[in-house]
Amino acid sequence: MPPALTSGSPTVPLERLYRDHHGWLAGWLRGRLGNAPDAADIAQDTYLRILASGRLPVREDARRYLVQVAKGLVIDLWRRQEVERAYRETIAHLPEAQVPSPETQWLIIDALLRIERMLDGLPTPVREAFLLAQFQQLTLAEIATRLDLAVITVRRHIQRALVACLAASEA
Repeated sequence: MPPALTSGSPTVPLERLYRDHHGWLAGWLRGRLGNAPDAADIAQDTYLRILASGRLPVREDARRYLVQVAKGLVIDLWRRQEVERAYRETIAHLPEAQVPSPETQWLIIDALLRIERMLDGLPTPVREAFLLAQFQQLTLAEIATRLDLAVITVRRHIQRALVACLAASEA
């Protein structure tokens, strides 16, 4: 992990990091993504993420650190594209009058991504119990049998997931 920004630390100033490596990073991303606009956006977002974190790499690790941050942003992009694709497939059969506006679609996709991140952050048994209840509509007893848990534990898991969903929807 790069050291925190301090006046005495051997870090590369952000302006220099950007000047020395932005072109290289954008090219590296273009090669990985095959898409210049997305590569440019992610390159820019990489520096914004570094600025927001308050952490700069040491000179020797600059490119490795840039790649690490950029890879996380690429994964976020791919995740968003997958959610967008799935959502668009879901609404494709709707009559045109029922298709949400582009703004509403963006809000729905954003909410879906927050829920996905929230679910990914839950412990596996909590997530599994919640998904079984929501998508397979199993009873607490059926989930308990399937996951080899007590019914009261399944109830707590589902409650925990619902609270997390509420928190994600308010974020």
